Amino acid sequence: MITVLVLYDLPAHIDREACRQHFLKIAPDFLGVPGFIRKQFIHDVNGGVAGGSYIWESLAAAKAFYNGPWLEGIRARYGCEPRVTCFETFAIADQATAYAGPPPGPLVPAKPEERVG
Repeated sequence: MITVLVLYDLPAHIDREACRQHFLKIAPDFLGVPGFIRKQFIHDVNGGVAGGSYIWESLAAAKAFYNGPWLEGIRARYGCEPRVTCFETFAIADQATAYAGPPPGPLVPAKPEERVG
């Protein structure tokens, strides 16, 4: 499982409400994306920055998405390059389901240099 944090600077003409309305409009578009699990659409409480926290089945699925039409859409709408950071997800804790432990799905063995003990 891969978690990706995407942030971009908002142009002055996109305020909090405009950002919120756009996010609500486009949220359903993510549901058919291959390898996509979940996204939280985020806006800085101080304004000026927005983006998303994404969960993906694999790094390959995430990279395919961020190198596709999505990137051109971000550039066109916000006039900047997004800051995209990918993370391996080692564990999750979910209040709604009371689950805490490894993410669901196949486990990928650690590389020999990452093993402890």
